[in-house]
Amino acid sequence: MDSVQKILIAVVISLTALLIIVGVQVVLIISDLRKAVRRLNSILEDSVLGGGLIRPEKISGVLELFKKNKKLNKLGDGDVQTIK
Repeated sequence: MDSVQKILIAVVISLTALLIIVGVQVVLIISDLRKAVRRLNSILEDSVLGGGLIRPEKISGVLELFKKNKKLNKLGDGDVQTIK
């Protein structure tokens, strides 16, 4: 065999090993991401349905404020300023 063929075989083997390692790492990252999304989903489900951290009436009140574009008044040094 030529030296060119030996170098080519070495490059092919090293690239194959590198791609296998990268593929395994991608699979591990995707599985961790999936676990994190499941955990977040269960936390959000418990908080909304259980009435724990997030209450729907509080969220709807804030959303109505933004939807209707109401103005808030800020009381300061005797002047009434309008905040948009």
